[in-house]
Amino acid sequence: MIPPKEAIEKAIAEVSDKVNERIKQFKNLKKENITTFDFKPFLDVKPYKADVFSEACFCILTANFKASTGIKIQAEVGIEGFKSYPLEKLYEIISSHGHRFAMQRAERIVALRDLEDFLLDVAKENDGKKVREELVKNIKGYGYKEASHFLRNIGFDDVAIIDRHISRFLFETGLVKPRKTITKKVYLECEEALEKICQDLNLTQAELDLYIFYIKTKKVLK
Repeated sequence: MIPPKEAIEKAIAEVSDKVNERIKQFKNLKKENITTFDFKPFLDVKPYKADVFSEACFCILTANFKASTGIKIQAEVGIEGFKSYPLEKLYEIISSHGHRFAMQRAERIVALRDLEDFLLDVAKENDGKKVREELVKNIKGYGYKEASHFLRNIGFDDVAIIDRHISRFLFETGLVKPRKTITKKVYLECEEALEKICQDLNLTQAELDLYIFYIKTKKVLK
């Protein structure tokens, strides 16, 4: 495998324009509570609008599930659908995309509606690591990964998303000792290792995550 720094520099040369575009879309969510996502040429989904609440729902959908399919579900349900569709309709849409936990995810999205104001308040904060603790405490279905995913997607730069792609990259490159389970302690160890790369390459955690995801999948998603 190419050494991690060289692999990331190669990814920067190949897709920096797409990563910068995605970061801008995330920042729009933080500033305006609205953005338009466009995933072409990596995914055949028409551009669609999202707000902070629908992004929180997206991160419920992608827990132990493919981001690409979560994007397709988000595009189909839409901003208003996440806020108003009956449980059964949400379940039908989610299950039609082959989600293994369709009813559970639909139930969690409906329950999340009571926390919309809380989520909007979170978006106004600046310390991602601090508000991540509040998200994990208050949202059913959110662990460190899901909370970090949501924060990154609404414009925070200071938290890492330790999913299977990122952890595999860290383990394979020897930056972190391989583990079978990502505990909170391991998560923070991985985040610290990524922070060192960020400092070395003058990147944010948000940017670095997109570059490593591209290295592992050849896609710039979210």
